[in-house]
Amino acid sequence: MSLNSKTITYEQLAKVIDHSLLRPELTESDVLAGCELAARYHVATVCVKPCDVRLAKDALKDSDVIVSTVVGFPHGSNLTSVKVTEAKQAMEDGALELDMVLNIGRLRSGEYNYVREDIRAVCNTAHARGVKVKVIFENAYLTDEEKITACKLSEAAGADWVKTSTGFAPGGATLDDLRLMRANVGETMQIKAAGGVRTLPALLDVIDTGTTRCGATATVTILDDFKKMKEGQPVSESKPEAAFGNY
Repeated sequence: MSLNSKTITYEQLAKVIDHSLLRPELTESDVLAGCELAARYHVATVCVKPCDVRLAKDALKDSDVIVSTVVGFPHGSNLTSVKVTEAKQAMEDGALELDMVLNIGRLRSGEYNYVREDIRAVCNTAHARGVKVKVIFENAYLTDEEKITACKLSEAAGADWVKTSTGFAPGGATLDDLRLMRANVGETMQIKAAGGVRTLPALLDVIDTGTTRCGATATVTILDDFKKMKEGQPVSESKPEAAFGNY
């Protein structure tokens, strides 16, 4: 899927967004409110904590929004067998996309076979049920060379997306990282930005890197501003340095 910020429609933009409901303090009421918002704005998914998958699935059963959840979150250090068990439970509960964190420490240690097979195990488990997998790198902790290696390992393992970050590390998505990732995977591999894309201009810049999905909590501001922009109205002002940041 190729998108262009100049020609993108509201419907296409909404389907770029995974509305993030991952903060640890969120209550069940918060999750239900987030699901209602997601359904009203017709985003791609709500990305919820594993314990909230059933709740979100029930809340969204009459909408066009699907449920995604996280595996090995946020550090990626669970044993592969635990990640596979997490993935199976998430799918049983109704998740149709999984955002798994690769093993950051093993990647930085040069244990590339371990990292690839860790990803492959989750991808094989998910794909057997028609569920897609995004692999989270946590780029704030990686060199550019390590990011490129992570791209190659994820693609070899059969992942559907490569993703910048969890939103809980010191840094999130950057345009340079998104361009680097796009340049180091094949055409069929998709890219997801995560980690505080907070404004409409920031999201449009992200889309122009070839990114097809973006985690966001500022969903209302972004999509309302898009409608305003199309109507020739002024959009929300923000300082450039505030456009990107953590969830």
